[in-house]
Amino acid sequence: MKIEKTSTGFSTLFYAGFRKTALLASSAILISACASTNSLTPAQSAENALALLGADSIYFGGDIITINDAQPSAEAVAVNGGKIVAVGTRAEIEKTQRGSKTKMIDLAGKTLLPGFVDAHSHFTAVGMQASSANLLPLPDGPVNTIAQLQQVMREFIAKSPVVKAHGVAVGFNYDDSQLKERRHPTRQELDAISKDIPIMVIHQSGHLGVLNSKALANMKITAKSVNPAGGMIRREADRKTPNGVLEENAFFGIVYKMVPALTAAETVAQIQASEAIYLANGFTTIQDGKTDLATLKALPEMAVAGSFKADIVSYADIAAMGDDPILHSSWMSSNYRNHFRIAGVKLTYDGSPQGKTAWFTEPYFKVPAGQKKSYAGYAAFSDAEALKWYTLATQNNWQMLNHANGDAAIDQLIKTVTAVQTAAPGKDRRGVLIHGQYLRADQIPALQRLGIFPSLYPMHTFYWGDWHRESVAGAKRAEFISPTGAVLARGMKFSIHSDAPVTFPNSMRLLDSAVNRTTRSGYVLGADQRVEPLVALKAMTLWPAYQHFEEASKGSIELGKLADLVILSANPLKVERAKLIDLKVLETIKEGQPVYRAAAK
Repeated sequence: MKIEKTSTGFSTLFYAGFRKTALLASSAILISACASTNSLTPAQSAENALALLGADSIYFGGDIITINDAQPSAEAVAVNGGKIVAVGTRAEIEKTQRGSKTKMIDLAGKTLLPGFVDAHSHFTAVGMQASSANLLPLPDGPVNTIAQLQQVMREFIAKSPVVKAHGVAVGFNYDDSQLKERRHPTRQELDAISKDIPIMVIHQSGHLGVLNSKALANMKITAKSVNPAGGMIRREADRKTPNGVLEENAFFGIVYKMVPALTAAETVAQIQASEAIYLANGFTTIQDGKTDLATLKALPEMAVAGSFKADIVSYADIAAMGDDPILHSSWMSSNYRNHFRIAGVKLTYDGSPQGKTAWFTEPYFKVPAGQKKSYAGYAAFSDAEALKWYTLATQNNWQMLNHANGDAAIDQLIKTVTAVQTAAPGKDRRGVLIHGQYLRADQIPALQRLGIFPSLYPMHTFYWGDWHRESVAGAKRAEFISPTGAVLARGMKFSIHSDAPVTFPNSMRLLDSAVNRTTRSGYVLGADQRVEPLVALKAMTLWPAYQHFEEASKGSIELGKLADLVILSANPLKVERAKLIDLKVLETIKEGQPVYRAAAK
C-alpha cells in the first residue's frame, strides 16, 4: 500500500483503507455476536460498528459543571450523534470513546455547562425589536428623557425601511421609571415627532403603550370610548379625552393592529434575528410565551422549512385563541418536530408592577396620577373567566402558564387551580406561576400543595428594584420581591427568566441578579432571598427543563441526554460573585453542533 503524507502527517489512502478494514472487522465481530445471541438488529450492529471509530467529539481541558448532583463535575465529556455518551475522567473517555473520527476539543481553561433553558420569554416579540426603535434606558439603550425618546423616534422614522414600507412607526421598551420626568409620554409629545405618521411606543413591561393622535384616530379611540374589562384608557384633565396611554386589555386590543404587517420574508428574517440573540446568550431551548394565532401559524411553517437551530417551545394565548383547531393539531406535543412544538397555553391574570397595573391586596406605595389612594391595580379576568380558561386547558390536558405578578392575582390563581384540581384530580399537568413577583410567604405552601411550579423574576431587582422600593410597593414589601430564597427553603424547584423583550435575554444578568440581587443604585434588595451560584445555574438549566417536562433529555450533562451545551469564559462557581455579570458566552452547542461562536478578539 502506497502511503502519501498529507498536511496532517496521515495518508489519505491509509486512512481510507484503515476505516474500511475497521468497519469490516468490527462488523464481522458484531455479526458473529448477533448470530450467537440474536440480541442485536442489523441497524444496531452497524451503529455499534461505527461507534468503534469513536465519538464525534470529546470536550476536555477546562472545568465541566454537569448540574448532576450524582456527578457534579468531570474532566471530559464525549458526544456522539447529538447526545452525551460518556462523562468522566479524560483517561477513561479517551480510552473508550476516542477514535479516528473524534474531534478533540480543548476547552483551554474555559468552562462547559448544559445549555440554558429559557424559562419564560416572548421569543417572537424579541424579533420585533429589529423593526422598531430602541427606547431602552441605560445600560441597554439610549433613552432616559422624553426628549431623548423623541429624538430616537425622529431618527428611526427618517432611516427605517419599515416605516417607509408600512407607514407606521413603533418604538419599543421606554420605561417611565427610568425617564427623568418619571411619567409616560403623552399623545401631544408623540405628535411633536409626527402628526402625519401613526406612532406607538411600547412600555418596557409590554403591558402599556402610548399612541399619538393619528394612531388614536386610526384605532377609533375617542373621548366616547369605554374602558374594556381588564384595561384602561388614560384620560386628560377633563377625564374624557384620551391622553395616549393605554393599559392592559385596552393596549392588547390594538397592539397587533398597530404593528406593521410584515411580509413572510420579513417575518422569517425577524424571527431568525431573535433566535441569534438567544443563541449568543447560551440558550438552546427558547420559549415563546403567549403566542398569538398569526404567529402560531408562521412558526410551524418555519419549522418545516428547517429554519430553527434551537428548540422553540410555544405557549398559545388561550384567552385570544380559545379552542382553536391548531391547539388540537400534531404540533401540540411533548416532542419537537424540526425544533418546534406547542407545549400548552398561557393566561394573564394581571399586569405589570413597574407599570402599576399588577393586582395587589394592598395599595401601591405611590398611586398613578388620577387614581385614588386605595388604588391596588386590577384583575385581567373575573374569577369565572379565569376558571373557564383553566378548565378548558385541563380538559384538553394542556399545560398552563399563569402570568400573575401581584399577590391578589396569585390568590386568584390559587383559587382557580384549587377548584380545577378538585373537579379533575390526579394528573401532573405541571401548571406554572410566571413572575410571581409579589408572592407572599403564606402563599408558597399553597403553590407546593397544588404542584404549581414557580418561574420567578429576580432580574427585576436590578432593572426596577429602586423603583419598587421608592414608588411601587415601598421598602418592606419590595424586599420580598421574587422570593427565590423562600421558595428554595420549602424544598421547591424553581426557574428564573428574562421575560424578553421586557429585559434583554442576557443570561449572565439573569445569573447575577439571582445571586446578588443588586439594584441599579447598588442596593441589595432582599439579601435573604439571594441564592448560591449553583442554585441559580440549576434554575437556568435542569429546573426549567423540568418545568417544560424535558428533564429526561435536557438541563444537565448526563449520559443519554442531548448534547446541548454552552462554553463560558470562566467558572461561575469560582469567580467573585460581583463579577458574574462579566462572564461571556463563548460558544453555544445544540445537539453536538456549534450554533454560535463569539468573535475572536
